Amino acid sequence: MELLQYLMSYEALRAIWWLFLGVLLIGFAVMEGFDLGVATLLPFVARSDEERRVLINTVGPTWEGNQVWLILGGGAIFAAYPLVYSAAFSGLFVALILTLFALILRPVGFSYRSKLPDARWRSVWDWALFVGAFVPSVVFGVAFGNLLQGVPFSFDDSLRVSYAGNFFGLLNPFGLLAGLVSLSMMVLQGAVFLQLKTTGEIRARAQRWVGHAALALCATFAAAGVWVATGIEGYRMVSFAGTEAASNPVTKEVVREAGAWLANFAAYPVLWLIPVFAFVGALGAWRLTAAGRAGLAFIASSTALACVVLTAGVAMFPFLMPSSLEPSHSLTMWDATSSLLTLRWMFWMVLLFLPLIIAYTSWVYRVMRGPVTVADVRERSSSLY
Repeated sequence: MELLQYLMSYEALRAIWWLFLGVLLIGFAVMEGFDLGVATLLPFVARSDEERRVLINTVGPTWEGNQVWLILGGGAIFAAYPLVYSAAFSGLFVALILTLFALILRPVGFSYRSKLPDARWRSVWDWALFVGAFVPSVVFGVAFGNLLQGVPFSFDDSLRVSYAGNFFGLLNPFGLLAGLVSLSMMVLQGAVFLQLKTTGEIRARAQRWVGHAALALCATFAAAGVWVATGIEGYRMVSFAGTEAASNPVTKEVVREAGAWLANFAAYPVLWLIPVFAFVGALGAWRLTAAGRAGLAFIASSTALACVVLTAGVAMFPFLMPSSLEPSHSLTMWDATSSLLTLRWMFWMVLLFLPLIIAYTSWVYRVMRGPVTVADVRERSSSLY
């Protein structure tokens, strides 16, 4: 009973929702990651129209369900962290709209690509699917890169947010490097997934891309880590109202200082295992691919993606959206949440619906298991994408 009372406290629920948000981000990276990765690899792995249809139909039955993770993530931020939602959607509006338009290309491309047998028609939609995967993969990483550097926003006395940056300011060198980290993650996950869902030459080409993507992920992730450690000032809270206080982001004191993003790792050295496992997972996926262990390779690549996300989350903890304009207006898990009642209701809703989503997703993948071949496309041409 005492445990339940503590779990329903403001402090505990704020921590729980930080963890829930991390789970949703990891779920998105792992599940939506191979959808985006497969579409990004479409022009490079498939050599003919039938092979491109094979790639499209490897994710055709499940891509819509995988987008649930993105919707849940957006909904969780809106409901649990309204100040983060307002600041992000105000400051990053152009980037988010660009991502939305790119994502809209995917369902249209899936639906219309094979409506006509014309080669030019299909080529246009193939590139639309590529753009619809490539752009979000990069933009998501760019967004995280800018979070680590701080976003130029502030609040007035009425907690109305103002943003002093622009879209092109997001495309700074470190932001673009983070975008390459994200792109490498998606390509790795997509290439590993194709091993599970294809055969023959397509599978062999996907295996080669696993090595390219694994090395790219390790190189860009290592470069980003060195840059964070030596060239980017982190954020540290000097004082704040407390873990149980009402949400008000302008009542604390925050300073920027070199090496602050490594403070949590320095305080708890065991946390260094998280980035280490990111490298181990990426390289393990490559070696397991070479050994023909596609299932284990998928687990390894998923581990790499999860650890990259966790590394960023642990480094920034407890910050959610630091402000480069007014560091003391930065948003943290302790002062940017909804009310206690809202977090309690949402907690029970998650306990009810998240297992159902996971169970349904597991059932779908069980039913749809097995490879897609060129012969399948020829035999069921009218019923497949």
